[in-house]
Amino acid sequence: MEFTDLYNVKQRFFLGAYKSLVEQNLPDPSSEDYAPILFYKARAHIALGDTESVASLIPTDTENLPLKAVLVFANYITSPVGDAALEELRDLCVEIEGDDVEATEREKSWVRVVAGTAFARANEIEEALETLGAESTTENLEAVAIAVQIYLSIHRPDLARKEFEHAKQWAEDDLLLQLIESCIGLVTGKDGYSDSQSFYTEQLANPSLSSPHLLTARGVTRLLRGEVQEAKSDLEEAVLQQGGHDDAETLAASVVAAGLGPKKDDAEELWRYV
Repeated sequence: MEFTDLYNVKQRFFLGAYKSLVEQNLPDPSSEDYAPILFYKARAHIALGDTESVASLIPTDTENLPLKAVLVFANYITSPVGDAALEELRDLCVEIEGDDVEATEREKSWVRVVAGTAFARANEIEEALETLGAESTTENLEAVAIAVQIYLSIHRPDLARKEFEHAKQWAEDDLLLQLIESCIGLVTGKDGYSDSQSFYTEQLANPSLSSPHLLTARGVTRLLRGEVQEAKSDLEEAVLQQGGHDDAETLAASVVAAGLGPKKDDAEELWRYV
């Protein structure tokens, strides 16, 4: 698989294969995919908690609006004056609505995705959803995916399902659409979690897309299906791939799996790391 293939880069990012993205080289700067791939690579660094690398990847004087948004987002995470960064993102959202802005529709949508993510992180839920174009007003599948995650996080699976059903009317049946459906199924228990488990298993079969995130998701699904030993196997592998107890989500699921297993003391041992 060529790293310069933007489609494959996006797949890796959506499935949480962040490590493989940050370890790969960028394409030639003259490539038309250079900025888009840099956009996802920088976000992968952020997802791994490595915000410092973003500043070395993206020049502070960049004129590319999506890259500028990512740089501001990284500053928001690391800076004690996060409100200033949020204001910058609001300004960028206003800027992309201008008639004379030099940005494609795809680039504008990426700015909204980054800003919406930041607003959600700041618990500005209404602003995040409005920025993402929730309530069936957007035709950007990545924005839909984030809006769905927000709805699920505030216990509104009905609104998450509404976003998904609307997206199916215009979106191609691609991997991200399947991922959205799997996330909703994981929360709602649709079809006994079988659809979600099948999706995660299918993606894990591809070494280039496999990730600790996917292993954790399948592990949680297996826990919900009562497959405790299989779940523990997935979660242990996820921890190994992360180089130790690094991810709170994986570790929390591991604690639950250990508590359900025959060796209850394992849960107390793991709990010390949460």
